[in-house]
Amino acid sequence: MVKMDQRAASAANRFGLGARGDEIARIGGDPRGWLLAQVAGKDRDDPFAGLPDSGAYLDQYHDYLRQRREMRDRQRAGKDGDAMQANGRRDFRRAQQREFVLRQRVAATTARPFAERLVRFWSNHFAISVDKFQASLFAGPMEREAIRPHLAGRFADMLLAVERHPGMLVYLDNAQSIGVESRLGAQSARRAQRNPEARKRGLNENLAREILELHTLGVDGGYAQGDVAELARAITGWSVARPVDRERRGGDAFVFRAVAHEPGARRVLGKAYAQAGEVQGEAILRDLAMHPATARHLALKLARHFVADQPPPALVERMAKAYLASGGELTALYRTMVEDDAAWSPTAGKFKSPEDFIVSALRACELRDDGDLALGVRLQGQLGQPVFQPRSPAGFGDVAADWGGPDALFKRVQAAQALAERLPASADATPQAIGEAALGVGLDGETAKALRRAESVQQGVALLLASPAFQWRR
Repeated sequence: MVKMDQRAASAANRFGLGARGDEIARIGGDPRGWLLAQVAGKDRDDPFAGLPDSGAYLDQYHDYLRQRREMRDRQRAGKDGDAMQANGRRDFRRAQQREFVLRQRVAATTARPFAERLVRFWSNHFAISVDKFQASLFAGPMEREAIRPHLAGRFADMLLAVERHPGMLVYLDNAQSIGVESRLGAQSARRAQRNPEARKRGLNENLAREILELHTLGVDGGYAQGDVAELARAITGWSVARPVDRERRGGDAFVFRAVAHEPGARRVLGKAYAQAGEVQGEAILRDLAMHPATARHLALKLARHFVADQPPPALVERMAKAYLASGGELTALYRTMVEDDAAWSPTAGKFKSPEDFIVSALRACELRDDGDLALGVRLQGQLGQPVFQPRSPAGFGDVAADWGGPDALFKRVQAAQALAERLPASADATPQAIGEAALGVGLDGETAKALRRAESVQQGVALLLASPAFQWRR
């Protein structure tokens, strides 16, 4: 039987984002209840209030495109247009930085760290990467608008919200996908016949493939290339609004373009879908959300993230069954995992990703000033996990082998020193007290001895953050 104080430490450090202040002590004897209450509750205030929504960012992006057209016109006329383009990109970077720092603040200060970790898990599950310029403004809004509101709802609702979000539609090119037999497809074909050099627009399967391979069934989920193509046809017309669309539709960033939708019935995984228009894709996604392969895929990924790189198969199976029995409720997955003794095994544990390392360090040191948070964002990138930049729809890796190389560990030592230097010279807490609060019973004797011998708080905290014990979520 795992001791209760160990379970409290695990609740804060493995299920949460890293213990902060007296968090482990406050968890007390009911770590399961502490975790599940976070999913049921909500923050009193919206920490992201005041940030632009995806529609406002779309307007900014369309303004940038307009400026680019004007720049090209100026260059053709022999005038300088480079400054105009540079200003547009600088505005994008500032908006990104504002999003990143505020997101870091939420992680460093939240009293609902299990819920926040779940947000980040799903954001990585539905990964988009800001290194694709067209999608660079939409990763933060997608997390805020499509993931956070559905954290404790049905997976089907989160799935639909994500796939219809401009971030995903732009990142995986569905905004440009048109059916071959659609009205736009026919027009494109006629233009190509008249002008062989004209670019012929057509079907793009990127989003459909990732929905099946990454977002729902999983790579071994039993789908075939024909299913990819049929799903791609079903979601033709799912696109992003132009300024005129937003004025007409009351500001909605999503738009369904009937003229681009492939007409006719579709067949996916052996089932026929006769629905017409936008609802055809919705019907397919809702069925995919309740497929047994999706249940297993989601359960495995959650158990791998929260329990161990190789989670107990029986735990995964119990989670998948609970999900299907609930009608696809995400809370059924969370509750089954948290209430299962296998999730609290003494052998359970996860090596921290760079994001985990930085966020847990910020929480342990109670660093929350904008300068501290911005430093955390920079360090996270230097450690190999830049915010919202996995460079692949598969997201960042989630096992120790992805993050534990010798060079990566050396960089963590440097990051530990940089963060420890942010502590004020007049800090009241001793390094040992900070270590005990951060790790609880996980603070081993050798590390505790080194902390007691430290010549300053900064030196001791650097030793703590670089210690082997701090590299793990246990």
